[in-house]
Amino acid sequence: MANKENTKLKEESLGYPNWVLTDRQICDLEMILNGGFSPLSGFLGKKDYDSVVNNLRLDDGSLWPIPINLDVTNEFSESISIGNKITLKDKEGFSLAVMEVHDIWKPDKSKEAEFVFGSTDDTHPGVDYLLNDSNPVYVGGKLECIDLPHHYDYQHLRHTPESLKHKIREMGWNNIVAFQTRNPLHRAHVEMTLNAIKELNANLLVHPVVGMTKPGDVDHYTRVRCYEHVLEKYPNNTAMLSLIPLAMRMGGPREALWHAIIRKNYGCTHLIVGRDHAGPGNDKNGNPFYGPYDAQEIIEKYKDEIGIQMVPFKFLVYLPDQDIYKPIDEVPEGVDYKTVSGSELRELLDSGMNIPDWFTYKEVAKELQRSRPQKTERGFTIFFTGLSGSGKSTLANGLLIKLLENGNRPVTLLDGDIVRTHLSSELGFSKEHRSLNVTRIGYVASEITKNKGIAICAPIAPYKKDRRYNRKLISKLGGYIEVYVSTSLEKCEERDVKGLYKLAREGVVKEFTGISDPYEAPANAEIVIDSSGTAPEKLVEQIYNKIKDLGYI
Repeated sequence: MANKENTKLKEESLGYPNWVLTDRQICDLEMILNGGFSPLSGFLGKKDYDSVVNNLRLDDGSLWPIPINLDVTNEFSESISIGNKITLKDKEGFSLAVMEVHDIWKPDKSKEAEFVFGSTDDTHPGVDYLLNDSNPVYVGGKLECIDLPHHYDYQHLRHTPESLKHKIREMGWNNIVAFQTRNPLHRAHVEMTLNAIKELNANLLVHPVVGMTKPGDVDHYTRVRCYEHVLEKYPNNTAMLSLIPLAMRMGGPREALWHAIIRKNYGCTHLIVGRDHAGPGNDKNGNPFYGPYDAQEIIEKYKDEIGIQMVPFKFLVYLPDQDIYKPIDEVPEGVDYKTVSGSELRELLDSGMNIPDWFTYKEVAKELQRSRPQKTERGFTIFFTGLSGSGKSTLANGLLIKLLENGNRPVTLLDGDIVRTHLSSELGFSKEHRSLNVTRIGYVASEITKNKGIAICAPIAPYKKDRRYNRKLISKLGGYIEVYVSTSLEKCEERDVKGLYKLAREGVVKEFTGISDPYEAPANAEIVIDSSGTAPEKLVEQIYNKIKDLGYI
């Protein structure tokens, strides 16, 4: 009967307006449909959204700290009305669900950022996504499932809440301690979790996030291989691994409470909550977004409601003289101890130095070294930006020769004019087309970078949003170095080899960057160069040396 109903719904969905889900929305959809986000039955309507933002509760009073929204474009929102049904699809065109639209509204995103994340500083990845990446209109409504998202990786480790509960019953486990993680596990984590399950007479569920995590995190393929190695260090039938398709927000205390509710839905009795749990690090002024124990305090506050017990995570350090791990607050003053922070670990990998055996297992170190080779073996992109006539092409061509001379990686030049000829010949020079041209360049550069080559890009790229998009895309795959050629407009006009500035001043060429259309100068470029008074050879040498200083050559 269910199959007949599903087939009927799928057929009916063909006639509804389609929305292609973003990566985050696919994660949220799966968690709603599989029961991980219980009591949610769809994307939040306005009443529930307002209540969650303001009070950490749904409109009916149920505890729920994170807004789960379907954000859409203005154009799509104008094509639908309340009461309509829409089909939600993945990027390959598979229909996943039908949603009956109950609400359509434009949220106050600054308020959402302030209330949910405690900040409007877009250094925070959750704030950044909300203010800079998400669509402007929210649509709420109940979901009807057609099919869960398709996963081709680690299928044996992907459990719905119900299938995980069934597996737990089969193994005869009663007390289940969940360990939420977005990072590889090391020796201190094993020590800490072994202590926790021993004290509670419990079993361990290693429950890592394989949806969306913090930008720059180790990819989930590498992490899962690391987890599988580490699970061998536990006694038989004490620990298991299961993957959760969650899109993290890095929302600190609210997120910790959210994680607790989710793990209760998966059948867990306890959740390990660490120091600065789900914290994103420091703000633009170098201060932590959240206090170290804010997450633990909020779970303690709501412990009677959430139905799951907290296991406070104590930050462990290594005492070399005793060859043991110990909570840092229990180490006597003057006693030598060691630890490796996330940034220190990345530095070790970037420089090709060995990871200490006391810190992690050899198998884990090997996986990390393979996924993050030292900088001199990694692909990277050099992205020139600046006004027409600023000298980008000259410098890019000079740098191309210099890097070819070095000869340790293949180098590809993606000059603006060349790309226009071979990749974007059908595009005009409207704002939309210029943006599309720049993001196309970014995509090609990302593929070159991913395959350990060097991409040199030299478009005008006048808009911060497009350059930001490319930086995000490419930085996940290798290095990204932005070169701002800051030559003044006056000097660029003086050069005007193509006569374009003259035509723009006369109004013949419309929407010309620097004249009738703005150039949004980079604020944080890795390299800033003015080509006005210095020979190109010297400027190329300066850029080359900076790349060398950054460790890529």
